Amino acid sequence: MDFQTGFFYLFSAVLLFAAFRTITARSPVHAVLYLMLAFSQAAAIWLLLKAEFLGITLVLVYLGAVMVLFLFVVMMLDINVEEMRLGFWRHFPLALVLGGLVGAELIAVLWMGFPEMVVAPDVLQTAMHLPDHNNTREIGKLMYSQYIFPVEIAAVVLLVAMIAAIGLTLRGRKDSKAIDPSIQVKVRAADRLEVVSLPVTRAANQERQA
Repeated sequence: MDFQTGFFYLFSAVLLFAAFRTITARSPVHAVLYLMLAFSQAAAIWLLLKAEFLGITLVLVYLGAVMVLFLFVVMMLDINVEEMRLGFWRHFPLALVLGGLVGAELIAVLWMGFPEMVVAPDVLQTAMHLPDHNNTREIGKLMYSQYIFPVEIAAVVLLVAMIAAIGLTLRGRKDSKAIDPSIQVKVRAADRLEVVSLPVTRAANQERQA
């Protein structure tokens, strides 16, 4: 066993442990932390597979942004864990069936492989070690040529989700002190400032003598 294989088994074992603890942890904060550990191990496996772009993207996007946001949200919310666990055993049979179905599909895919995408190992190794080989460029070519339609569908779904999130949280508050910009741009200086002429009741020199 070489070092690369050893690191693969190490990262995979930690990934499976973190994924298991994510769904079994009693505290939501601990579950998010275990999920962050799982993402970090998945990024390490991507790096072992020479997919540097995917590994760094996983670290920057999920660990650096999404999971930190989840962690702050979970820590700020007062989540009643006991109330959430009341219907656990009622939904457990359905969850078990769905989990078994997903597991069977994954096993079938891994067992049968991808016959239409089989590449000879010597050809793959030669292509990956070419001087001008670039993983990011190759992924970009596939995304915006062969998979352009799924990328557009994903972009539309994300746009709809973003608009829906803004629409759900955009509520008018009566105690808000927001000002309409259209009213601000129509304001004149004469409406805000008024110069008042006051008569002098006491001379300056008399005030100094007093």
